Amino acid sequence: MTIRVLLADDQTLVRAAFAMLVESAADMEVVGQAATGREALELARKERADLVVMDIRMPDLDGIEATRLIAADEDLAGVRVLVLTTYDTDEHIVEALRAGASGFLVKDTRPAELLDAIRTVAAGEALLSPGPTARLIARFLRSPSTPAVGGPEGLSEREREVLTLVARGLNNTEIAEALGLSPLTAKTHVSRIMGKLGARDRAQLVIVAYESGLVTPGTM
Repeated sequence: MTIRVLLADDQTLVRAAFAMLVESAADMEVVGQAATGREALELARKERADLVVMDIRMPDLDGIEATRLIAADEDLAGVRVLVLTTYDTDEHIVEALRAGASGFLVKDTRPAELLDAIRTVAAGEALLSPGPTARLIARFLRSPSTPAVGGPEGLSEREREVLTLVARGLNNTEIAEALGLSPLTAKTHVSRIMGKLGARDRAQLVIVAYESGLVTPGTM
């Protein structure tokens, strides 16, 4: 199945470079390009892209607010957002995750890694750049805010264990190995946790784990 990609960045050359890269992949196509967050929102509604590659800093409507509006639109429930940023210490990344982004990467990511990230996020998984993730959470995630989803109070002990491992960056196979489960059982636990917490994806599970204190900075 071809992944329909919408590119949102206010720099024309950056969009052109990303478009060439995406179009070079046999399983992807660019269905639109936006120079502002508002254009990204309009094109997401018009083109029904599977995934939006979203810059954070854009005029008219920034990438965070555009992400929030996309995530809140029931008609765009299947649209995923992958945030790209120039600086891996940008506090807005966490805001983007709270707004509903399924992951982020820094713009100097290698081309092959960006294509893999698009495939991962389009498949419904979360993707967080491993290097800056812990630093960003440590600096910004514990700041006062309104939680985007519910807390872990209603989870079983096993589900809390799984949530902790998700927050530490483990995939389903790694969670299964750590807890002596089958990969399918681990996947089922993760899906059930997302359902109980009303989380859009694994990125929001990470936020829940840190905001609730289930995992604290420094324990990654």
